[in-house]
Amino acid sequence: MRMTIVFLLAAYVLSQFYRVFLAVLTPVLGADLGISAEELALALGFWFAAFAAMQIPVGTALDRFGPRMTTALLLGLGGAGGAALFATAQGAVQIHLAMALLGFGCSPVLMAGYYVVAHAFRPALFSILAAALLGGGSLGNILGAAPMAAAVEAWGWRAVMWGLMAATLVVAAGLAIFARDPAREGGHDARRGSLLDVLRNPGFLLILPLAFTNNAASAGIRGLWAGPWAGEVHGADALTIGHVTLAMSLAMVLGNFVYGPADRILGSHKRVVLVGNLCLCLALAVLVAMPGMSLVGGAVALAAVGFFGSSYPVLMAHGRAFFPAHLVGRGMTVLNLMSIGGIAVAQFGTAPLFRAASAGGDVTFAYGMLFLFFLVPLVLSLAFYLFAADKPVALD
Repeated sequence: MRMTIVFLLAAYVLSQFYRVFLAVLTPVLGADLGISAEELALALGFWFAAFAAMQIPVGTALDRFGPRMTTALLLGLGGAGGAALFATAQGAVQIHLAMALLGFGCSPVLMAGYYVVAHAFRPALFSILAAALLGGGSLGNILGAAPMAAAVEAWGWRAVMWGLMAATLVVAAGLAIFARDPAREGGHDARRGSLLDVLRNPGFLLILPLAFTNNAASAGIRGLWAGPWAGEVHGADALTIGHVTLAMSLAMVLGNFVYGPADRILGSHKRVVLVGNLCLCLALAVLVAMPGMSLVGGAVALAAVGFFGSSYPVLMAHGRAFFPAHLVGRGMTVLNLMSIGGIAVAQFGTAPLFRAASAGGDVTFAYGMLFLFFLVPLVLSLAFYLFAADKPVALD
C-alpha cells in the first residue's frame, strides 16, 4: 500500500492547495479581471458546494469500486480540467466554474485516504494516520501561501495554473497506474446496508452539527478571508498576505499532528474534540472583539484558529467508531459531506454579510461581524455534541 499512500498524499496536497490559493490571488485577480473579494468568496463557495454534492456518490463508489479508480478519474477530469479553465479565465463566471470543477475533482481524495486507513490498518491507528494524512496534505496549505505568491510574482498567475494542471494530471495518472485498493474484509459486501442505515444511528446524528461547523472557520478564513483582512484592514501587499496565511497554514499542520495521538493519550475522542473546539471559540471571540488589532496580533489569533480548528481527524475517528466495515465508506463521506457542506454554506453566507456590514464604510466592523458569523454556529453545535456518546478509543 506504500505507493497508494504516496499518491493519495500527493493528491491531498493538491486538494488542500486548491481550496486555499485564492487568498493570495485576491489582489492580482482584482487588478487583472476586476474580481472582488466577495466574488472570490462565492468562487470558493462553489468549490465546497461541488465537493459536498459529490460526497454521497463518492462514498458509494468507494465501497463498491474502491479508491484507486474513483480518485484517479475524478481528479484527472475535474482537477486538471478546472485548473485549465482557471488558467484561461476572463472573468468571474469562468473563475466560478473552474472552482466548481476543482471541487468536483478533489471530492474523493481525503475520503479515499481514510478508506485505505480504515481497511488496511488497525482501528487503533485510525486517528493517528488520519491526522498524519491531514498534516502531510496540509503542505498544500503552505504552498498556497507565500510560495504561491512568489510564483505568481515571478511567472504570472496563468502560467502557474497551467503548471498546476500538469501536476494534477501526473498525480491522477500515478493513482491509476501505481495505487492499489485495500483487500476487502471477510464478509464485507458493499451492497449491504444503505445511507438510511448510516442516518438511523442516533449517536452518530449528534456528531453531525459539529461536523457542519467545525471546519468552517479555519477553512473559510484561511481559504479566503485572511488575505482580504490583512490587505483591507492593514494595507498588506501580496507577499505580506502570503506570510500571514503561511503562519495560519503552519499552525493547521501542527494542529493536525498534535490532535492525532491526543485521543489515545486521553482515552477519549469526545474530550479532545470538546477542549479543542472550546479553544477555537475563544480564538474567534478575540477576533470578534478586536478585529482591528495589530497585524501581528491578528496573525497570532488567526494561527490559533488554524491550530484549534484542526480537530477534524479526531471527530472523524469518533464517527467512524459507530460503523461496521461495510458502511465505513458511506459513514465517513456523510461526515465529510456535513463538514464540506458547512464550509460551502459559510462561504456563500459570508459574501452578502460582508457586503452589508461594510456598506457604511467601516471595514474593520465588517470583519468583526464576519468572525462572529463563524463563532455563533460553532457554539450552538457544541451544545448538541455534549450529548453524543463517547465511543471507546481502540488501543490495539
